[in-house]
Amino acid sequence: MRYSSHIKSISYLKANAADVLVQLAEQGEPMVITQNGEAKAVLQDVGSYERTQQTLALLKLLALGREDIEAGRVTPAEAAFDRLLARKAAPASGT
Repeated sequence: MRYSSHIKSISYLKANAADVLVQLAEQGEPMVITQNGEAKAVLQDVGSYERTQQTLALLKLLALGREDIEAGRVTPAEAAFDRLLARKAAPASGT
């Protein structure tokens, strides 16, 4: 994606906020907001933001899993399934 076509100044945002929100929703691409010629913020619609957050969460899980594998914190699948089945078969403790 080329961000050069999605760069607007803060003054443009102030004057056209409603139009910017419509554009963000329709295009689904982020917009870079500048102040005094420097990039200062990125705006995106809520749907795109939520998808980005979900993607980041999945990537974090993958990274944590890789760290566990590298550190040797693993259990063979068969042993893990056996442990789960044993828990399911055990009677629930009452309080």
